[in-house]
Amino acid sequence: MLKDVTEVCPLDDYRLQIRFEDGVEGVVDLAGIIQFTGVFAPLKDRACFVQVYVNPDVGTICWPNGADIDPDVLYALVSGEPIPSFDQPSIPVTR
Repeated sequence: MLKDVTEVCPLDDYRLQIRFEDGVEGVVDLAGIIQFTGVFAPLKDRACFVQVYVNPDVGTICWPNGADIDPDVLYALVSGEPIPSFDQPSIPVTR
């Protein structure tokens, strides 16, 4: 998949409008996918949550406190496509 996020806009509650480089866009409700603990704990505060931005160096959404979310997870939620598996098939060794 590996689609970069190009736009993000905070909505009400813990929802974000997200657009990807291929034009796919939709709304993600973060309350359904993250626990507000650890690095995500500050996001409970609306003033912190709305500071979300797109970091073009990593192609995903980030917050000033260092929290971010994998763009593949976001793309899967918006597009309905499964999260890609990067498991490598075993390669037979010949001698």
